[in-house]
Amino acid sequence: MSSIILSSAVRSNLTSLQQTADLIAQTQTRLATGKKVNSALDNPLNYFTSQSLSSRANDLSNLLDSVGNGVQTLDAANNGITSITKLVQSAQAIAQQAQQSGATTAKDTGTVSGLTGATTGTFTSGHTITISDGTTTATFTAAGSSADSVQAVIDAVNNTSSLKVKAELSSDGKIELEGTGTNSITVGGTATSTELGQFGLTAATTAAGTTNATRSSLATQYNNLLTQIDQLAGDSGYNGINLLNGDALKVVFNEKGTSSLSISGVKFNSAGLGVTSATNGFQSDSDINTALGNLTTALTTLQSQSANFGSTLSVVQTRQDFTKSMIDTLQTGSDNLVLADTNAEGANLLALQTRQSLATTSLSLAAQSAQNVLKLFG
Repeated sequence: MSSIILSSAVRSNLTSLQQTADLIAQTQTRLATGKKVNSALDNPLNYFTSQSLSSRANDLSNLLDSVGNGVQTLDAANNGITSITKLVQSAQAIAQQAQQSGATTAKDTGTVSGLTGATTGTFTSGHTITISDGTTTATFTAAGSSADSVQAVIDAVNNTSSLKVKAELSSDGKIELEGTGTNSITVGGTATSTELGQFGLTAATTAAGTTNATRSSLATQYNNLLTQIDQLAGDSGYNGINLLNGDALKVVFNEKGTSSLSISGVKFNSAGLGVTSATNGFQSDSDINTALGNLTTALTTLQSQSANFGSTLSVVQTRQDFTKSMIDTLQTGSDNLVLADTNAEGANLLALQTRQSLATTSLSLAAQSAQNVLKLFG
């Protein structure tokens, strides 16, 4: 079958119509998708660059959720520290209240002031100083050397198990022996009165005292607060991670895992803070002073760790904001490569439709020329 022969005018108009139709289809696709590059065929460089930028933005967006969890975990730990600090301060107030309620147990205060733990005395080697509560006895044995110090006597008393007597130095440097219950205090041993006198001690028995009910009640309140500290520390976790219970947290900041921050947890229950239950029902000033010292140290530890977590939280939040900005930058860059200008494409479509209408009219006129030739044979 022979091919159909078209006049040059008709063929020219037909070609123009086909080109216009292709451009209209392309423009309509851009308007429908909002993109000027819909596949690698449209623009390989822009298409694959845009895909790479979008892929990284998606990876960072997924990491952003993990970073957000890290922020909340740190915030939960910081809230826990704030609340634990208040409980420790309450425990401190209770211990101070107990201290203000005078001890009613036996107390033997030395007569020599200005002593320190390093103060030494002159003793005959082998001579002893004994401190008894009527049942258990602590014994200090002199070595006849510089080891015969005030601290050695105090340690002998405080390190004797089951002895219901506590020893410490008063604010003016006197040795104080206190009963921790309704027991007497007996100072004795083979040391001479002169040797005992160097530390302000006298061989004698101090009558048994009584238990201070107020101190016992405050000791119970104190112990209850420690229980609350333990429970609060255990409840300070977020999403299964509790930085106040020794758990560790690692926050990853980039999609390759090469940028991260490791956060070590702490044990901030009462034991972790070095705060123990009220010893001997707070009957001796020595036990109360020890508790107050531990509480002061605990507050310092809490304040230091709060500052540490606060600084770490600031870093994580800064990286969180940076990641959000980076995602916006990557997405904007990706869009700039492939998104279409809908205003321009709309104008293009209108112009193409006008061109198509004109081309159709031109094609009709070209066809009429051929029809006029046909009429000569009519």
